[in-house]
Amino acid sequence: MSTPMDPKARAEVRRGWLLSAPALVLLAVGASGPLLIMLVYSFLEAGQYGNVEWVISFKAWFNVVMTRDIFDGTLGFADAHLTIFWRSAKLAFLTTVFCFVVGFPTAWFIATRTPSMRTALLFLITIPFWTNLLIRTFAINQIIRNEGFLNTGLLYLGIIKEPIVMLYTDFAVFIGMTYVYLPLMVLPLFAAIDRFDMRLLQAGYDLYASRWQLLRHVIVPVVKPGIISGSILVFIPALGAYVTPRILGGGRNMMIGNFIELQFGQGRNWPLGAALSVVLLVIVSVALIVYTRFATGGQDKSHG
Repeated sequence: MSTPMDPKARAEVRRGWLLSAPALVLLAVGASGPLLIMLVYSFLEAGQYGNVEWVISFKAWFNVVMTRDIFDGTLGFADAHLTIFWRSAKLAFLTTVFCFVVGFPTAWFIATRTPSMRTALLFLITIPFWTNLLIRTFAINQIIRNEGFLNTGLLYLGIIKEPIVMLYTDFAVFIGMTYVYLPLMVLPLFAAIDRFDMRLLQAGYDLYASRWQLLRHVIVPVVKPGIISGSILVFIPALGAYVTPRILGGGRNMMIGNFIELQFGQGRNWPLGAALSVVLLVIVSVALIVYTRFATGGQDKSHG
């Protein structure tokens, strides 16, 4: 049975809630307000020149996955919408996986250096954050375009005879997002590896464990919180990315973020854009729940 709180402690708790109430209200209004507006707009009719008409309608939600032929009125799946959703999820997942593949050994290397070298390497990792995302994306554009540094160098060395078309492809978006979000994977992994007790490796070697067994049964379970945190920090912004797909993917390889902006801009279909925004929020929420369950399940098993 829980012991009742004494009046003094209860007064302290009440005082703490009262002091934090303004900040909580501000966060609730600032975070929930725009989401509620999007939810309401998704159930309204689209205006002729943008905005919405205050008439209850489920047309926007219907158009998220279905479409009606303008000539014979037959129903069919909205292939373009589903393709954009699939491309967004696929590129976000591949970006997360590749950032982990590159970021894990990078974080391990940094964490096992001397303190002075570690500080210098972490400083280099954080340098990209000093530059605007748009500038960094244009830098990647200058590298991979047909007349960019990469193709020019390969042509000069005689490795290729004509430029490799990389710009305005899914590959370009993948490379750009990996470059942009890689530090978000390295830093949480470094924080987890930095707390790793290296004596566990020696103990594993004494028990004749192979390197693969050490990685699978010792290192990964210990640094799992860093893996989960890095994956969340990469996957969620990559799923809703706008600037990088817009510049490196062009109009042909847009992702869900670009498609939502298109509905509020040139498409002038605010209810559909709002419905797509809510769908994106649901996808992100599901991803967070899966990651959290995965992390919690692993910890429960380790304690058990």
